[in-house]
Amino acid sequence: MKPEVGEPAAGPWRAEALEGLVRRLLPAAGQRADRPWIVAVDGRSGAGKTSLVDRLLAQVPASAVVHTDDVAWHLSFFDWADELRTGVLEPLHRGEEVHYRPPGWVARERPGAIALPAGRSVVWVEGSGSSRQALTDLIDASIWVQCDNLEARRRLRARDGQEEEELHREWEEQEIPFLLQDRPWERATVIVAGRPLMEHDPNTQVVTAQPAPARAEVI
Repeated sequence: MKPEVGEPAAGPWRAEALEGLVRRLLPAAGQRADRPWIVAVDGRSGAGKTSLVDRLLAQVPASAVVHTDDVAWHLSFFDWADELRTGVLEPLHRGEEVHYRPPGWVARERPGAIALPAGRSVVWVEGSGSSRQALTDLIDASIWVQCDNLEARRRLRARDGQEEEELHREWEEQEIPFLLQDRPWERATVIVAGRPLMEHDPNTQVVTAQPAPARAEVI
């Protein structure tokens, strides 16, 4: 697996039961009041975040998901932390239901809202930048999905087609420097392989590693 420049290769890797991963994430989140655990599922575009969240939702039936792409819709690739904070995360911390219409939805008259009923056990926040440093006070635990760069780009082309190549290029131009600055893999509770190379049962297991050591600060 070849990560992006600046992102250290994680390891050693091991196959782990999906239910074991959930058990590790939730105790890591610590004690909580009458509210859901909030777990960010972060990683580069095309890394496999959405597929992992689908499996986590099935593993924890009382959970729900928020996709940062919905918060950021027609707003900004990465400048949406305040919207996620005030519209979604702070209400969840108060134990309230969420019914939020992001600015892009209002401006373009998109119907509906980001809606989460109260009483969920876990809310998975999925998206590139979901575990960013600016939101760590509201995130209980996080996953970094590490994936080979070429594989991630192949997945994006297969998903979106050649007509989205320009959008992908514009996204990368912002995603790479943002993640290099924010370095979410260093804060991750656990790292999951987006393209596992070791033998495992894809129906019941994930391939995981411990987070890379934080970089030394220059004084």
